[in-house]
Amino acid sequence: MLQTEFEFTLLRGYVDARGNLYRQGTMRLATALDEIEPLQDPRVRANEAYLTILLLSRVITRLGDMRQITPAVVENMFAADLAYLQDLYIRINEVGANLVETQCPACETRFMLDLAGASSDE
Repeated sequence: MLQTEFEFTLLRGYVDARGNLYRQGTMRLATALDEIEPLQDPRVRANEAYLTILLLSRVITRLGDMRQITPAVVENMFAADLAYLQDLYIRINEVGANLVETQCPACETRFMLDLAGASSDE
């Protein structure tokens, strides 16, 4: 079964206008439309870096008890959390990007570890 949603915990957390802290969330796999549609946004045309804000606001499905993540929410995240979410986005959306080769320290058997949760023997 294909995993389409991935839980995460922000390093610092998002603090809303009332001072509430949100750290746990869920990100879904991106669709082609998620990656193409923001390219038409004037904010992206003015500043390509804004693409990250729009992409993340589309694929983050939950942050704490918030179910609608707007670009304004992502804009106000701490830089460390933004970098973490960018990395997570790349890992879950690029085929094989979440696989790393590792070795058992006890028996020295080498195997592939899926950072999304599953592992497979080499």
